[in-house]
Amino acid sequence: MNALWQSVLGEIELSVSHATFTTWFKKTELVSHSSEEIVIAVPNIFAQKQFQVKFDEQIKKVLEKNGVTPEKITYTVQVTGKKTRVNRETTLQATQPQGGVLEASPSSHSFGPPVSSLASRGNLNPRYTFDSFIVGSSNDLAYTASQAVAAFPGVKYNPLYLYGGVGLGKTHLMQAVGNEILKNNPDARVIYVSSETFMSEFLDYIRFKKKGFSDKYRNIDVLIVDDMQFFANKEKTQEEFFHTFNFLHQNNKQIIMSSDKPPRSIPTLTERLRSRFEMGMTIDVQMPDFETRCAILKAKSEMSGVVLNNETVEYLATNIKTNIRELEGALNQLLAYAELHGIDPDISTAEGLLGNVRQSRPQHLTSKQIIDKTAKHFQLAIEEMCSDKRDKHIVVPRQIAMYLLRSELHLSFPKIAGELGRKDHTTAIHSVEKIEKAIKLDFVIREQVASIREKLYA
Repeated sequence: MNALWQSVLGEIELSVSHATFTTWFKKTELVSHSSEEIVIAVPNIFAQKQFQVKFDEQIKKVLEKNGVTPEKITYTVQVTGKKTRVNRETTLQATQPQGGVLEASPSSHSFGPPVSSLASRGNLNPRYTFDSFIVGSSNDLAYTASQAVAAFPGVKYNPLYLYGGVGLGKTHLMQAVGNEILKNNPDARVIYVSSETFMSEFLDYIRFKKKGFSDKYRNIDVLIVDDMQFFANKEKTQEEFFHTFNFLHQNNKQIIMSSDKPPRSIPTLTERLRSRFEMGMTIDVQMPDFETRCAILKAKSEMSGVVLNNETVEYLATNIKTNIRELEGALNQLLAYAELHGIDPDISTAEGLLGNVRQSRPQHLTSKQIIDKTAKHFQLAIEEMCSDKRDKHIVVPRQIAMYLLRSELHLSFPKIAGELGRKDHTTAIHSVEKIEKAIKLDFVIREQVASIREKLYA
């Protein structure tokens, strides 16, 4: 079996560049083969996707030359020295759940400790640390609070509740807390779990009378639960989580949760749970601003051993504004394409690859669009926004518009003042600074700014 794969690799090495072979093929191996199926192990999920899309036909042809014609080829991801069978049709989400953590199947017949290395650390991904988290104005409050929780679990901000859109770093931060606690105290009992897994295990506990459910979630020091919004409409699950929450909180155990919306906005969440979720620290994690997106791109590219020039970084940061996952996906696509073709990942390559992304969003966001969307959100006329009126219901929207002109278009303060009919640019400076502070402290302002941003990039 090994001889067959070495023969295949030798032939492929002659037909592709050295960089391509080293990046994609060198760390693969043949797991098994028969007339029906060949199973090939690859080092990670990104490599699996590349083999499924780019190299599948090439491998089939080389195998045929070596007298092997299987009905199908399956690519499996090899994680920490163990092979995990993954069907070719399996999506990335099915292979790696949100947040990058491999979880046990809900149909598992035991709540005892799993054997995987991630499970032995409470399902925490060791890559998610505070050091690898990029801090910006959109997440600095969440980052600071998370560090405080890691330093004083069960004492500071209990529970800690993070909410915001998908791909903004909530899972990273929560798991960073868990990893930091384990670093400081290796004997700490930490569990990270998705709400879906919690519900599935609870249902199995009810249906099949399985033992160990309560012990698993109550005999711990830190409970981290992702995507709490899925508890909506699940009355029995909410009741069980209520009792688990009470037990842990009364025993000074740390509870950390995340959701796509604040507790008060989750429909059918019981009032007693909502009040408990809000009794600690509730923090909104927003979309990263331009500077934060640039910092993320630079850090991620350097981790891959590539240094992108500022022009390319700024192009990506300008055109990908929705969330960090999409930003990283665009970067991975650029780096992989450049590696495969032996070229530098410059702005021209990025423009060619991301043209379809630009078509799905406003190619040129303008001052008029920002002012118009802000005015419509507050049900004001543009003339009122640009007038000299100082009524509070006009002043705040005007300040938010100035803040968005600065954060989204990076206009100068004199230009911002001019766009809203102000003669003195110090008014724009004051307005931007005021909204920057309000976003960190005022839930209503955060929601208003986030809502307008979503409309701008919808």
